[in-house]
This record gives sequence, C-alpha cells and structure tokens, in this order.
Amino acid sequence: MRLMVVVLFLFSTSPLMADKLRVGTFAVDASPPVGSPLAYDPTVGIQLPLSCRGIVIVGAGEPIVLCAIDWIGISSGGHQVFRERLGEAAGTTAARVAVHTLHQHDAPRCDFSADELLQAQGLGGTGFDTAHARDVLRRASLAVTDAVSNAVPVTHVGLGEGTVEKVASNRRILGPDGKVLHTRYTATANPKIRAFPAGTIDPQLKLLSFWNEDEPVAVLTWYATHPQSYYRTGLANPDFPGMARNARQDETGVPHIHFNGAGGNIGAGKWNDGSPENRQILADRVADGMRKAWENVDLEPVSAEDVDWQVESVVLPVADHLDEEQLLATVQNSEADNATRWYAAKNLVWLRRCKVRDPIDISCLSVGRARVLHMPGELFVEYQLAAQQVRPDLFVAMAAYGDYAPGYIGTEVAYGQGGYETSERASRVAPEVEHVLMEAVRSLLKN
Repeated sequence: MRLMVVVLFLFSTSPLMADKLRVGTFAVDASPPVGSPLAYDPTVGIQLPLSCRGIVIVGAGEPIVLCAIDWIGISSGGHQVFRERLGEAAGTTAARVAVHTLHQHDAPRCDFSADELLQAQGLGGTGFDTAHARDVLRRASLAVTDAVSNAVPVTHVGLGEGTVEKVASNRRILGPDGKVLHTRYTATANPKIRAFPAGTIDPQLKLLSFWNEDEPVAVLTWYATHPQSYYRTGLANPDFPGMARNARQDETGVPHIHFNGAGGNIGAGKWNDGSPENRQILADRVADGMRKAWENVDLEPVSAEDVDWQVESVVLPVADHLDEEQLLATVQNSEADNATRWYAAKNLVWLRRCKVRDPIDISCLSVGRARVLHMPGELFVEYQLAAQQVRPDLFVAMAAYGDYAPGYIGTEVAYGQGGYETSERASRVAPEVEHVLMEAVRSLLKN
C-alpha cells in the first residue's frame, strides 16, 4: 500500500500531469460585519451568508480564474484590484481573471478608487467597509491558491439548458409612441403593470459542468435577471438566485458557481409584488431551471487543447451628462449628504478613466463548443440574445455585472426611449456603446 501511495504521488506531481487540464474550486464568506454599509443601509444582521466563490482552470496556458460574488457591484479600482490579487494568487495575470457580482441589493459594494477620493475629504469608508472588502479579498486569494494546489483532473464537460418559468420579465414597458410607459421594477405592487406581457427576456438558464470521468467537479450557471425579491431590510442575504444556487449545491454535493447574465432591463416584477414569501417561490423556480439544465447535460470529452481565453480591450463612450468640474465640486461640498458625495466620487472616477482611455476587458472563455462572455455593467438582455445569434452553432453564455462603473448599458435605440435604465441617474455611457461592445463580442466569437 505504501508503494502505491508513493507511485501515485510521483505521478500526480510529474511534468506530464502538469499539462493535464485541471479545475479547482474556492469559496469564502463575503458577509459584512454588523454596522458596515450595505448598498443602501447599514448592516443590522446576516439573514443568509454571502459568498465569494469560483473556479480556477489549470493546464491550458496560464491559469484562468472565474469569480462570482454576492455583492451589488464592484467598480473601477475595486474591480481591478480584485482581478490583480486573485490573478497573483493563481499564478496568472489580471487579464485572465473574470470577477462578477450577482447584484443583490441587501449586499455591499466596492470601489477602492472612489473611496480614495473621499478619504481626502475625511469620508473614507462612506460607500463600503474597506477593511472588510480587503479581508474578503485576502481570504479569497488564499482560497484561490489552495484551489490551484488541489485542482483535480478534468476529462469531460457537460453542457445543458433549462427553461426558468415565471421569473424573468422585461422592466421597460413601451407605450404606443415607442417610449417607456412604465418601468416594471423587480417588486411591482401595481397589478395593472404586472399584467403586461413578460416582453423580451432570455428564459434559458445555461449550465457548464466539469467532470473527472463520471465524477462532477464543478457546476457553473448563468441566468439573466435582477435578483431582488425585496430589499432595504438591513439583513445581508444572497436573495433568490443565491438561494437557488445554494439549494442545488446542497442537493448535488457539487460546488456551484452562479452568474447573473445580461439582466439590466430584466426583473421578476411581473411575478412579484414584493411579498416576502415570493423570495422562496422565485428561488424554487430558478432552482428548477438549474435542475432541468443539470438533467439535460450532455457530456463531451475535453482536454487542455479545447480550452482557450481571449480578451478584447475596449474604451466605452462616456455619457455626455458627466461633468468633471461639477462632480468634483459635489465631492468637495461639505454641505451635501454623504450618499450624494459617494455617487459623485464614483462617477468622477469613471469619467476620468474614460478621458484617459482606460479600457475595460471583454473576455471569452472557450471550452469545447461552449463560449462564455464576460461583460461589464448592468447590461441589457438584448446583448445576450444578440451574442447567441452571432454563433447559433455554439453554446453561448454571458455573465454581466463585471466592472460595475458604467452603470446601466442599454442598446442604442433604448437611449431614445426614455425610462430609468437609460436616464442620467442610471447610465454613464453614451448610446454608441452598443457598437463598441457588439464589435468586441463578434470578434471574440469568430473562432
């Protein structure tokens, strides 16, 4: 028996093994301490733990890291630092790291750049608990290093889809003039607004699983919708998508990483009046879509040669309404409330990034016939549907809510339709953004 252990150890650490495709998983608690800021309120407790979780793909060139966090958004310097640190922990570059939030609202945000601006005004820590964010990053980095060390061989991938019933609905209800007549938020009390058709959505939940022969190693899923059932409770929680993910992980015993798709203009408003009991109902419906996708999986052999990572760096066109002088004046205005100064700092950071042409990385993971696009901001679902049409011969999934700095990203036509999502309050990019992003998507999907 001892000889067998030695032989196995030598094989597992041999140069030949180093070239094999392997996948490791990581997960750490990302729940904030009581008293620290959530997106809109101080934390009064933890209803359900938040998580920072993901996978590391090893053996296909430099390691690739995919990370999903139960926070509302990570912007600018926050997003860059997360990618850099997780990359260092995995022994790779930031360009091969994708970090996305699920966009829950009873959850923290992170933007180290905006916080630095406010520190000069004596307002450090106004938008989020910086010490907590850095601690999550520290622990996640350690977990990523462990994931690389403990990565297991992968021989197959499983691709599946499942229809999610009665969760997604389009938030933008157009009137006869082609303008937004109603915004159907994720909790819509008005039954007349709920009664409008679901509109343009993507009802399909996508699933990609990694296998070591007949043993599942990790499951990744993508579904496009705002994740709120109700919020402003002060109780941190991952809301219904996180609950669905957790339930499926408990049921299957397989690490499960879930990403929000292009859900900027999608929510549960048609099916949700904001009643607390709807949270579990929506979670069960998403979990059922996950189950159907899992049961529909087709296993396909995979090797390191079948895995690729491509990046298109793009400079997004900044919205005309952002004015550097006005934003700086707001940041420095001691009579303005702290929330107003926080948003001004965040917008100022973004505007300055655009002025110096600081690019955003759009990346694509290829695994066999699967393509996974990693996108910024609160992206409209039309981008996800368009990407699928670019390559209908492939399995195309999309994660949005990467770099949160641009805010909502509508289609070009949407900016002339009015509505909240494309308003000056919500969107920090110009209508030409559609052309820029779709050019990158087409380029990444051409192979």
